[in-house]
Amino acid sequence: MNTESKKEAVKGILVYLAVTFVLTYGVEIFVIMPMAGSININLAYAAQMMIAGVMFIPATGALITRFIMKEKLTKENMMLSINLKGNLKYYGIAWFGVALMIIFGTVLYFLVFPNHFDKDMGYMRAVLEAGGQSADILQARQFMYVQIAVGILASPFLNFVNCFGEEWGWRGYLLPKLQKCFPVVPALLINGLIWGVWHAPLTVMGHNYGTGYWGYPVTGILAMCLFCVVLGIIFSYVTIKTRSCFPAVLAHGMLNGFSAVGIYFTSLEDPYNVFLGPAPTGLVGGAGFILLAGALLFLLYKEEK
Repeated sequence: MNTESKKEAVKGILVYLAVTFVLTYGVEIFVIMPMAGSININLAYAAQMMIAGVMFIPATGALITRFIMKEKLTKENMMLSINLKGNLKYYGIAWFGVALMIIFGTVLYFLVFPNHFDKDMGYMRAVLEAGGQSADILQARQFMYVQIAVGILASPFLNFVNCFGEEWGWRGYLLPKLQKCFPVVPALLINGLIWGVWHAPLTVMGHNYGTGYWGYPVTGILAMCLFCVVLGIIFSYVTIKTRSCFPAVLAHGMLNGFSAVGIYFTSLEDPYNVFLGPAPTGLVGGAGFILLAGALLFLLYKEEK
């Protein structure tokens, strides 16, 4: 790669980060935060809707940056080819591999912390009761079976549009630019770290880790950065292998729709530790993702060598 193309990549990265972070932090800090803290239930609900909308900012930033940098808009350089031929195994990692890692982490967490497991599904029943539904053990279990089936089979598609908003930015635009500037390992680590820092205002608002933990909000932001680095490696791996952002979109959709499954089995009497699990945002709940990310990063490192 010549020096000029690297310079252009650096310019693209800087413009992209400036546009994406200014838009995101501006909306979240000055619009969503005041609304989310309001006692007006309509404003609080509107804030939740806007949080979902923020997921489109990375893709918007990528589009704006491409126009500012006068880049050609082709299906290939925008990472919008589906590329199924010869790549089904990578789509399999993105879909069922992510589901298996979530299940693995959940089971591991309850093996390590058996006192946090509630066979009577007290947490799920409390959720159902809060929604005005009947909540005996049998109904809670039936509801959970449906949730698991729908989560595994439909999550990648139910969450496709919102997750495309993030992945077309982080993996479809930023990742290829970073690869022009760095070897594969630092490129993936930087990509994930940036993604984690981008979540900082939401972490301050209590997403993923709440607000009642030790070291709030710094420890939550650090934990989110670690989580995004791990996930970013996996999402980047399937993106690099397929030359498409779509497998990452599916993986992200599966994660968003299925990651909370373990929480429904937790005990109300002995609350779980958000930094450990059972959700994959914890170290134990996310152990499968950590191991998979390490293996995939090593494979990419070997291939580059």
